[in-house]
Amino acid sequence: MATSSAPSPEAYLAELGPERREIVGRIRDVVNANLPPGYREGMTSGMIGWYVPLETFGDTYNGQPLGLAGIASQKQYVSLYLLNVYGDPATEAWFRDRWAATGKPLKMGKSCVRFRRLDDVPLDVIAETIARADLDGYLERYRAVAGSARRARRG
Repeated sequence: MATSSAPSPEAYLAELGPERREIVGRIRDVVNANLPPGYREGMTSGMIGWYVPLETFGDTYNGQPLGLAGIASQKQYVSLYLLNVYGDPATEAWFRDRWAATGKPLKMGKSCVRFRRLDDVPLDVIAETIARADLDGYLERYRAVAGSARRARRG
């Protein structure tokens, strides 16, 4: 399933087969247990997502809530999107080093970590990555990057 029309994370999980439900559900539990205050869980872009609600921060480039993370069951693997890793070079370097220290192979695009089995994921690294995303710091970084992009388009 690349995207889902499920109205809630619970409904999304119910659509999955048992093995995928276990993987996605366990990672969801880890994210929720380490999610800093101010973020919300819900469905975004056809997957389970964690984001800054518009009533907290509505000045996004596309009028949609500012995403922090998302998880989706794809055809061949599970994708975990970590936008705080993608948007911050220091956090990305920390993340890659921390993951490498576990000895598990990292299959990662810009923000997307791909894996097939729960054993392929160091859950403690995911927990730490989410916990590092305090809301004020995340919004500060977003504003800095968005401001740079706006200045570049005008210049």
